[in-house]
Amino acid sequence: MAVKRDYYEVLGLERNASEDEIKKAFRKLAFQYHPDRNKEPGAEEKFKELSQAYEVLSNPEKRSAYDRFGHAAGEGWAERGSGDFGFGGLGDIFETFFGGAATASSRGPRQGTDISVEVTVSLEEAAFGTDREIEISRIENCSSCHGLGSKPGTQPTRCPVCRGTGQVRRAQRSVFGSFVNITTCDKCGGEGTIVSDPCPECRGTGRERQSRRLKVHVPAGIEGGSQIRLTGEGNTGSRGGPPGSVYLLVSIQEHPIFTREGDDLILDFPLNIAQAALGHEAEIPTLNGSEKLRIPAGTPSGKIFRIKEKGVPHLQRSGRGDLLVRANVSVPRNLSDKQKQLLEELAQTFADSDGTEQDKGFFQKMKDAFKG
Repeated sequence: MAVKRDYYEVLGLERNASEDEIKKAFRKLAFQYHPDRNKEPGAEEKFKELSQAYEVLSNPEKRSAYDRFGHAAGEGWAERGSGDFGFGGLGDIFETFFGGAATASSRGPRQGTDISVEVTVSLEEAAFGTDREIEISRIENCSSCHGLGSKPGTQPTRCPVCRGTGQVRRAQRSVFGSFVNITTCDKCGGEGTIVSDPCPECRGTGRERQSRRLKVHVPAGIEGGSQIRLTGEGNTGSRGGPPGSVYLLVSIQEHPIFTREGDDLILDFPLNIAQAALGHEAEIPTLNGSEKLRIPAGTPSGKIFRIKEKGVPHLQRSGRGDLLVRANVSVPRNLSDKQKQLLEELAQTFADSDGTEQDKGFFQKMKDAFKG
């Protein structure tokens, strides 16, 4: 006979746990191991163990006796007839926590599952919005039998084993008392009905897969990684449940010249050394046109100029981000003879002015630093 684990250990609690902590621990674990949700081996036994632990620890009288006598206290409860020890209160527990989920969840309406689709847009489309048409494959009610599963003109019959409930209840008794074990009906698979003459189109499933084209609006200002939800466009539900949704995961193509940072745009604008040194009036491209920008003389590489309201529009509110123009001063590598001559003459003018004395001072500091 298996040794019973400590009830506090079963629920992952300290022995001084409060009533609220006991309820929260049971709620969390019961959802995790409930047989309707968890089909892994051992889940049902784990669920029964959790229910037994909760029934004892949630009752002040039983908890007090358990704290003093351990599992031996259960024999006294069973003898006094003060309630079934173990799983007898399982229905009451779920009626309290989950609205009767132990007996009704498998028969109630179930929402259809969601569908995920990826859609890629350009930076311009993400900035200003666009309309797209996407194609999805989803599960729908069979167009021939309208979801019944039976051949048109016939109807499913009530399951004779579960009498239409979809569940089989078996009462059992043990040394710890009596309990009711509720399982899904093997005959009808929990449906409550049996299809004796299946629909030839869906082979009795009541479902078929269809391709559909949907129109979707991508709002202005959307960011990469965002999701757009199309409510009710997912797979159809069962037993009258609502359909699921379609979730579009938006990704944005890399732009050849702009980099997005939030709602701001960054543009690396190339300048040659003459433009950076003498100043330059540039025509700066934007997402929907161009802007003039005066670059002052002596601009260093990396200098950032901000052009207001020329970035990406803010999502669902007025205004736009800015365009950040970053000066990228390039040093030429392949010079013509004429360019070399001009640069040498320029370098000589620097030396003739104050460059020579500056150079002497620099090299003297280097010698002083390495003395000794």
